[in-house]
Amino acid sequence: MSLLVQKYGGTSVADPQRIRHVARRVARTRRAGNDVIVVVSAMGKSTDDLISLAHQVNHHPPAREMDMLLTAGERISMALLAMALHREGTSALSLTGSQAGILTDAAHGEAKITEIRGTRVRDGLQDGKVVIVAGFQGVDPASKEVTTLGRGGSDATAVALASAHRADICEIYTDVNGIYTADPRVVSGARKLDEVSFDEMLELAAGGAGVLMARSVEVGRRFGVPIHVRSSFAEDEGTWVKERTMEEAIIRGVAHDTSEAKVTIRGVPDRPGVAAALFETLADARVNVDMIVQNVGEDGSTDISFTVPQSHADAASRATDPLVEKLGAHGFAVDSEIAKVSLVGAGMKSSPGVAARVFRALANARINIEMISTSPIRISCVVRRECVEPAVRALHAEFDPPVITEEVGADA
Repeated sequence: MSLLVQKYGGTSVADPQRIRHVARRVARTRRAGNDVIVVVSAMGKSTDDLISLAHQVNHHPPAREMDMLLTAGERISMALLAMALHREGTSALSLTGSQAGILTDAAHGEAKITEIRGTRVRDGLQDGKVVIVAGFQGVDPASKEVTTLGRGGSDATAVALASAHRADICEIYTDVNGIYTADPRVVSGARKLDEVSFDEMLELAAGGAGVLMARSVEVGRRFGVPIHVRSSFAEDEGTWVKERTMEEAIIRGVAHDTSEAKVTIRGVPDRPGVAAALFETLADARVNVDMIVQNVGEDGSTDISFTVPQSHADAASRATDPLVEKLGAHGFAVDSEIAKVSLVGAGMKSSPGVAARVFRALANARINIEMISTSPIRISCVVRRECVEPAVRALHAEFDPPVITEEVGADA
C-alpha cells in the first residue's frame, strides 16, 4: 500500500461540478488500495475576491485579520470535498492547517512552515479515511495565531506533508498537464517536459514559472520528495520533478516574471558599510530582494539598483526613504514597469557561449537589457515590461530547449 499526497489547485475545485470530479478521482485512488492525503486550495478566484473585500473596508488591512479572512477559502474547499467524497462512499476527514499540525513562524501573510505534528492526520489514515487538509495555512505555536504561507502556499503544504508523513509521491494537480519549456500562452511552440531536476525547477519557479511555488520545490529537494505535476482534468502523465534526470539539458526552459519592481538609489557615497546599512534595513522591513546591481561612477558615488516583488515595493520605499539623507545619497526611484526573463538549464554551466547567445538573441529582437543576474544554471535579464513576451519568444526560438541536451551517465 502506498501513501500519496494529492494537491488540487483553485481551478480544480472552482465549482461543485469540479469538486465532485476531484472526489471521484480521489475515491478511485483510495479504492486502489492507497492511503491518501489531499491538500486543497480555495475555490477558483475566491482568494482574490476576499482580498478585494478586505480592501473595500480598509485600504491597509491588518496582516493578522487578513490571515483570519483568507484562510476561510481553503476551509470551504476542504469541507465541500469531504462531503463529495462521502457521497462517493469514501470516508473522509477534513482538517484545517492547525488541526493537521502545521506549525509556522509568526510572519503573517508569508509564514514559513517550521514543523508538522501529524497525529490527527495519522489517526485519520489509520481509520481508513481520506484526510483532507486546508492548504496555504498553519498556526504559530507561540501566539496560537492563524497564519498563511503566501501565494502558492498550498504547494508548500502538500510537499511538507508528504515529507512529514513519508509519502511515496506528492502529486500537484493543476489546470495544465505539466511544466513547459515556456508559458504556452506566450510561446505557441512550447512543449511539455517529462522531467526536470529540483535545481532547475527551483530556478524556473524563482524566475516566474507559476506552476510550482519555489518554497515547495526547496522542501522537495531537501527531503527527497518526488513531485509529479499533472492535470486534474486528464489522466496523462505530467512532469516529474526529482533529484536527477535522465538527460541534463543545456537549456531546460524559459521563465518570465512581471510581478517585480526595480528600486534605484542614486548618488550613494562609495564607502564601506553603505550597502550593508541599506540591505540590513530592507531585511528588517521583511523586504525580499532579488537582483542587485551597483554602478560606481568617477565622482566617487554609486547608483545601487535592486528588484523586489511589487507587493513589497511600498515597504521598500518606506524603508529606503529615510536612508537617502542618512547615507548622503541624491535620491531614489521605484520603477514598476519592468519584467524579468530567465533562461534555465543544468548543462549551462559546462557549455560555453550561452550568455553570448542570450544577449545576441535579445539584441536582434531590439530588446534592451537593464540588469543581469546569473547562477551556474540560470541567466536572468531585466527588461521593460512591454518587451518581456517578445524576449521569451526570442530566447525560446534561439535555444529550442528540448533539442539541446546532453546524455547523463553515458560512457566516456
